[in-house]
Amino acid sequence: MSKVEEIAKGVLAGDKRSIAKAITIVENKPEEAQRLIAAIYPHTGKAHIIGLTGPGGAGKSTLIEKMVREYRRRGKTVGVIAVDPTSPFTGGAFLGDRIRMQELTMDEGVFIRSMATRNNPGGIAKATKDAVKILDAAGKDVIIVETVGAGQSEVDIVKVAQTVVVVHAPGLGDEIQAIKAGLMEIADIFVVNKADRENADKTVIDIQAVLQLDDRVKAWNPPIVKTVAVTGEGVPQLLDKIEEHRQFLQRELLQKRSWEKAQAELVEAIRDKVTSSIIEKLKREKRFEKILQQIVNREIDPATAAEKLLNQEME
Repeated sequence: MSKVEEIAKGVLAGDKRSIAKAITIVENKPEEAQRLIAAIYPHTGKAHIIGLTGPGGAGKSTLIEKMVREYRRRGKTVGVIAVDPTSPFTGGAFLGDRIRMQELTMDEGVFIRSMATRNNPGGIAKATKDAVKILDAAGKDVIIVETVGAGQSEVDIVKVAQTVVVVHAPGLGDEIQAIKAGLMEIADIFVVNKADRENADKTVIDIQAVLQLDDRVKAWNPPIVKTVAVTGEGVPQLLDKIEEHRQFLQRELLQKRSWEKAQAELVEAIRDKVTSSIIEKLKREKRFEKILQQIVNREIDPATAAEKLLNQEME
């Protein structure tokens, strides 16, 4: 049995060390990652995947901690992927495993992992999709993916999650206007966290006002839930709304979303394969080094050089 097969077997058995090793593989070793995902893929598709996003300072990490505790109280196993900015020194997750969640890692029914974005746009790491598949195959009932929280760039979470929760908080300035065109359109549920603060009701009204501007006919109207993450207030109600959305998806849209998600992943995989193949082929040719030297000498810019190489490749 190969190393990858052994790790895959451990993942399917729910072994924490195997899950950790598997996620490290999908982050750092593309060829091994492909074999690993191929081995576990038939065992995926059972977990409910929740994406949590929103502006920095809204209290997403604290809210997730309370959500995990409530899910465990309800007898559900939980996986958490917390996507952090990339460290400029190590290339790893800037915050590491979140300290406030460390206590939860002692629970056998919980797995928490921080992942670096590796400067990937869209608020999630490129390997996040595969990490979610690993936790799914490992038997987690619920998987929560937290994005880095930088505003409109977070919309890629919709490619991973089945239920998208946008977290906001009072006192964050004009953030609601700033995220209107991005996050407001992908949210299945809105959370106004830190609801014990002044202006919490105004924040709810602001979100309602933005939602009313959307005149599209929707089968699901995003509810707004008020929470106080530090105390856990409102968290059971949030989980109830997430469950309502899960049931709605099963009745109405799950097949459609699964189809769209599969199509997006297939297109991305084809793009990656084609790009890698072309680059490797070009690198073996002398003209690649020649045009690279021209870029270094400032004789041609990278975009024009790329166009020139690809045009020659197509001829």
